[in-house]
Amino acid sequence: MNSANEIWEAALGELQLQVNKPNYQTWFKGTQGLAYDGDQFLVGVPNAFVAEYLEKNQRSLIEKTLIGLIHRGVSARFQVSWAQDAKCGNNVEARRNVSSIYGFNSKYTFDTFVVGAGNRMAHAAAVSAAEHPSEQSYNPLFIYAAPGLGKTHLLQAIGQKALDNNLKPLYVSGEQFTNEFVSALRERRTDEFRAKYRSADMLMVDDIHFISGKEATEESFFHTFNDLHNAGRQIVITSDRAPKSMPMLQERLRSRFEWGLTVDIQPPDFETRLAILQSKAEQAQTAVAPDVLDMMAHELKQNIRELEGSLNRIIAYARLLRAQITPELAHKALKDVAGIKALPAPTDTLETVIGLVATKFALSVDDLIGRKRDKETAQARQVAMYVIRQRGGCSLSDIGSALGGRNPSTVSHACEKVAEDISNSHILRRKVEEIQKNLSGK
Repeated sequence: MNSANEIWEAALGELQLQVNKPNYQTWFKGTQGLAYDGDQFLVGVPNAFVAEYLEKNQRSLIEKTLIGLIHRGVSARFQVSWAQDAKCGNNVEARRNVSSIYGFNSKYTFDTFVVGAGNRMAHAAAVSAAEHPSEQSYNPLFIYAAPGLGKTHLLQAIGQKALDNNLKPLYVSGEQFTNEFVSALRERRTDEFRAKYRSADMLMVDDIHFISGKEATEESFFHTFNDLHNAGRQIVITSDRAPKSMPMLQERLRSRFEWGLTVDIQPPDFETRLAILQSKAEQAQTAVAPDVLDMMAHELKQNIRELEGSLNRIIAYARLLRAQITPELAHKALKDVAGIKALPAPTDTLETVIGLVATKFALSVDDLIGRKRDKETAQARQVAMYVIRQRGGCSLSDIGSALGGRNPSTVSHACEKVAEDISNSHILRRKVEEIQKNLSGK
């Protein structure tokens, strides 16, 4: 065994007998002996996650194994060798494990974040902060939004990108920072607390509003912020409100939160909600009919968490019953879960709506559901589709069938067109409002 690689291959054979299979697959498989100079042995690893784990947890075992093979004292060192990435079959698992160690959910990455009109600015800022940490215009980056709109997802995506770039991020919640500070005071470990927070390459605090009004905690965070910012370290903060909307926050801390870039996230529009549901269904590896996703995107408008939770319930319900996911099953799944508001059932029959729309446009029902394509008939037909969709409880297929066997994509296009037209035509808007008012009075 003359080369470092040959020595390491032999060492791996020994190590495979000394650690359990999951640990070996995650941390050892795919590593390589890079160099050996008689005193030091250099091990190539695929990324910083593996290097840090082996250094902290397996170094003594590795050195003992190497000494047994080469019969002399040796010190093991670990170096990231990016060429190993393609060879390393355990890289994904290692990435997941290290993400967990740092407090991240491996699902919360930029790749899984659905960008829409309401979050485009926040997403772009997060990517910039992740790729160019410490750039003055993005330091600190302050992201605020109502609960469930994706603040934590973006924050964790930034942190996991930092791990990819061999940085050591520190991710905590405002509550965790407060609790650790109080414990450090009580146990007289303030030096340890200070060292932990001021040695981070990147500090990320979720729900910073939790420290508002806690004077000693705010004082500690103020000095932590200054120390990191002066050292050129990236700081990312999230909250459910803008800095100026935290009346109990110290003014000097509020002004520092506003030093860099402050961005908000707005509730997702229909297209974004639909894209999120499609993405979540793909991640769950579950086929969900477009009608169901479309119905959910129309009815569940509060936040992303509500969308995901409702989809998970529907998928679980279908699996328990071993049934296909249909609009009817989706209604029942949400209705049968305690505390969950069911999707609204239709309050009018399709025939009622179609008849009323036909009357308002001075047409017969046969004209509305038939094949006539003149401008007024086509508009009336589209309005009928729009009104039924707005009333809720009917799938695109149901609406299309009731209006002469039109396909779901035609119905979807019609609804979008009417929504656009009524914003530009006060005459059409008044007519649609009258139809809706008449229906409400029935």
